[in-house]
Amino acid sequence: MDKIDSLDRKILNIITRNARIPSKDVAVECGVSRAAIHQRIQRMIELKIITGSGYNVNPKVLGYATCTYIGVNLERGAMYRDVIPEFEMIPEIVECHFTTGPYTMLIKVYARDNEHLMELLNGRIQKIQGVTGTETLISLDNSIHRVIPIKV
Repeated sequence: MDKIDSLDRKILNIITRNARIPSKDVAVECGVSRAAIHQRIQRMIELKIITGSGYNVNPKVLGYATCTYIGVNLERGAMYRDVIPEFEMIPEIVECHFTTGPYTMLIKVYARDNEHLMELLNGRIQKIQGVTGTETLISLDNSIHRVIPIKV
């Protein structure tokens, strides 16, 4: 990570803990001007060091009580490029990873309940051309949710 220095790391450490922290507070904690903080953050966005921002919404509050990880196997690994657009049309799929190991892909899905999950699996995911099988793992609880540590 040659692209960032210790001040960038300090800024990242602060804003990953609280994305809504005002720039002036970050500036005070870092001992630099607010403009310097703004410029550093903009540069890190341009360099794709910072890749997003936003709010985390609790899916359960929106009626999605079941969090599931689904291992997906394809006829051929190279088909993942064809399958991704199909997955993108299913809004309940919130993550998709092309993986090594027993699955070609691993997706994270939120469903309202088990019946909805079954509809997604049988009626949508397993009908996608190239999908040869799935294995479903229902998450009972999310015990750890954090960002990667940033060494200052």
